[in-house]
Amino acid sequence: MNITKNNGISEKYRKWLDILNRDYSRPFSSKDVNIKLNLSLEKTRRLLVYLESRGWLSRLYRNHYITVPLGTINPHEYSEDSWITASGIFSPCYIGGWSAAEHWHFTDQIINDVTVFTSCRFRHTKTTVKSVTYILSHIKDNGFWGLVNVWRKNIKVQISDPSKTIVDILNYPFMAGGIRHASEIVKSYFDSEHRNDKTLLSFIEKSGNKTCYKRLGYIVEKLEINAPKIINSCLINISKGFSALDPDNKAKGRYIRKWNLKVNVEIV
Repeated sequence: MNITKNNGISEKYRKWLDILNRDYSRPFSSKDVNIKLNLSLEKTRRLLVYLESRGWLSRLYRNHYITVPLGTINPHEYSEDSWITASGIFSPCYIGGWSAAEHWHFTDQIINDVTVFTSCRFRHTKTTVKSVTYILSHIKDNGFWGLVNVWRKNIKVQISDPSKTIVDILNYPFMAGGIRHASEIVKSYFDSEHRNDKTLLSFIEKSGNKTCYKRLGYIVEKLEINAPKIINSCLINISKGFSALDPDNKAKGRYIRKWNLKVNVEIV
């Protein structure tokens, strides 16, 4: 193989690497490279192995790579911003749950995990990439609404807006670390400048999960949040049958008929 002495890479491979550097500002897959460079699967595999072995690429996760800046001391350990990494590996996806709550200042508790909603299916709900743990929740393709773009470095990443963040954690309390912490986030939302009762209720309706009304109404009442219209709307819209306040907690709990809830976790 013809390897030039001044840069350690052949002219052909340099050309391909330049294309990857130019066109991919976030993690990319071997399939992306296969299509972009119009190579066979075998040639794509050899190219990626070669570039990684020379330190031009860093492998992140299951055939996902990022280009490595010049001058990087340990290229095999190089990683990207965790949100950018998520947007490349788990796409289509958005940052939500606890991570979004941190972004909107609904919690002072900082965790290293990144919570991601994705329409792709993964075997495990927890995946570690370059020492960062990603907590995943699968959503349908029609769940991508109530989102905004935020900048991470010079790259746009999708994140749930304040009201969508609340709806998501009411639907999936484990994405906020459980219902107890989710209730604290809900209270912070109502105390914040981002509070929008009308949008919140319309988003719950759009989500199609009436259990949200039960959990929200109970939390607002229990934490004595000043939101009488919210409570009334929740009471009108709750569904029949009992639902668990925290669906991931196996405790028996007590039943509250007003909200058709099995309170299996105390939030205060």
